[in-house]
Amino acid sequence: MKLSNLAETLIGSEIVKLGGEIREKIRQGEKIYNFTVGDFDPSIFPIPHELENAIVEAYRRHFTNYPAAEGNLDLREALATFMKDSGGLDYGINEILVSSGGRPLIYATFRAICDKSDKVIYAVPSWNNNHYTHFVDGQHIVVEATAENNFMPTADDIRPHIKDAVLIALCSPQNPTGTTFKKEELEAICDMVLEENERRGPGEKKLFVMYDQMYRLLTYGDTNHYDPVTLRPAMRDYTVFIDAISKCFASTGVRVGWALGPATIIHKMRMILTHVGAWAPMAEQKAVAVYINRKEVVDEFLRHFKRELEERLQRIYKGLSTLKNEGLPVDAIAPEAAIYLTIKIDLVGKKTSEGQLLKDQSDVTAFILNAAGIALVPFYAFGADRSSPWYRLSVGTCKKEEIDEMISALRTTLQSLS
Repeated sequence: MKLSNLAETLIGSEIVKLGGEIREKIRQGEKIYNFTVGDFDPSIFPIPHELENAIVEAYRRHFTNYPAAEGNLDLREALATFMKDSGGLDYGINEILVSSGGRPLIYATFRAICDKSDKVIYAVPSWNNNHYTHFVDGQHIVVEATAENNFMPTADDIRPHIKDAVLIALCSPQNPTGTTFKKEELEAICDMVLEENERRGPGEKKLFVMYDQMYRLLTYGDTNHYDPVTLRPAMRDYTVFIDAISKCFASTGVRVGWALGPATIIHKMRMILTHVGAWAPMAEQKAVAVYINRKEVVDEFLRHFKRELEERLQRIYKGLSTLKNEGLPVDAIAPEAAIYLTIKIDLVGKKTSEGQLLKDQSDVTAFILNAAGIALVPFYAFGADRSSPWYRLSVGTCKKEEIDEMISALRTTLQSLS
């Protein structure tokens, strides 16, 4: 059956494939330490109690009809205050667009800016930029980020490719790495974009930045979150922010996200999503408008939530560091933000106790899952080279009492190799 070129050429998700294998193993009674999903186990990390109550109350008050296409006015007003207070971003209600989470907003950003064959720059590993570029039939300009820079792209990485590019897709804190832009590096990228746009003539399309800051409130220790517009106010004309309650409030299924950006772009994005019908549900919008205005309640939730996430990330990082110091072939980058830890398992070329040669990273991923019961997402699932030995480890479903036994299982598995 012949279908559209888009349908015929879409790439299947490695994460979905791996998730299916894990579910089947769990169904068969196997013990699996599942660190794959960028989501939360609600029995460990429930949504804020006050938000839950506000959602229930909104449904009881029958807020069940269509919301405004751009997002309800009360929510956009609340978001304007929330973003100014929590992030220093001062945007008016006509510069804010609400949708059912961040994904429709990312899609609308690509659609509003990119034409067929336009150059889109994104670094790998990163989440889904390859698929969104494919949706708009854009030209993929892929920058391979490195461990030396904590897998964050640099201005020097991007600079050779900016001529005629129309969009740079950036994310900080980064999914899948849990790392962040340093102030100086993001400033350098902003200066490069501003210089390039100054060079372009009146009839040329400008170079825009999509800045996904979904995890901005989840930073740890001395890590600070930086954004283009605060660092370089002139970037306001060229930046679209993507944000949501999904990650910072353990509310992935509640589906309320928002974009901030120039009113002209936001208006076009609204028109696109009007035809898609990607509105956040009315009741959830009403509830979020109430909840995020309760600053003390929000701050208390975040203090507890961040403490629990950071403890898990730090304990796993220290456990992996111990294995590394024992001479085992693992490594990790110290956690900075989000719910992810970047870890390295370098086993290609080694043999199992049964004599099986681990000939590539796919073999390594399967071996760690089958022998140690540890499920991780390889960076090649995020567009990195298939030979990359690096992985994303997510703690959204991690039970603290299982961390030590997981590290022990990994130690035993690694020691069995020759």
